[in-house]
Amino acid sequence: MRPALVVQADAPNRNENYPNTIVVTVSRSGRDIPSHVVLNPTQDNGLQAVSYAKCEQVLTISKERVGGKIGRVDSEAIGKVSKALKRMMDLP
Repeated sequence: MRPALVVQADAPNRNENYPNTIVVTVSRSGRDIPSHVVLNPTQDNGLQAVSYAKCEQVLTISKERVGGKIGRVDSEAIGKVSKALKRMMDLP
């Protein structure tokens, strides 16, 4: 089991007929590159150490593999992840 950040919209995640969810991997090791977003540990996000959302590692996984919610990242982090994902996928 590894931590991940769910980046899929809420509606498909709540739909029982849709068996998958889209995530970005999270790791304690990262680099100073545009696709790695620093996630500092906070009480809200549940992280124990500085971690990195690796926006070049986007995965579709079965909802059955999701172990549970450990926390929630703040809107600033979501904005940085969104920007990195757009950059990685060449989206406007």
